[in-house]
Amino acid sequence: MSRKKGPRADGPRARRSFTPGQKLELLSGYEQAVAAGEGGAFLRREGLYSSLMSEWRRARDAGLLQGKPAGETVGRPSVEQAEIARLRRELQLAQAKLARTETALTIMGKAQELLEDISRSEPDGPDVFGLGKR
Repeated sequence: MSRKKGPRADGPRARRSFTPGQKLELLSGYEQAVAAGEGGAFLRREGLYSSLMSEWRRARDAGLLQGKPAGETVGRPSVEQAEIARLRRELQLAQAKLARTETALTIMGKAQELLEDISRSEPDGPDVFGLGKR
């Protein structure tokens, strides 16, 4: 009698399902792992796929995972929910860009003030070669 060897020797496995809370928890763990450069290791360790993370991220951004009870199924976002999620992401990016621009303008203003102070403290004639006045 031959024994089967391999990953499915014991027969097909039941399909796993996740509650909305578990999805949010796994998604945040994955995003932290990606930030640390360990996203692939996290997926292998948990037995998940990156496409599943993308799908869960879309559902989270559309607000489908928030406040759902454990047994309730979560469907795909409607067209309106997907548009709202897209606009929220776009708004976040625009706000971050605006903050960077404001910071850059503040720095440029301070640099200009510093250069004006330096130019006011210089003597009338420029000493290009460092020889001093004769």
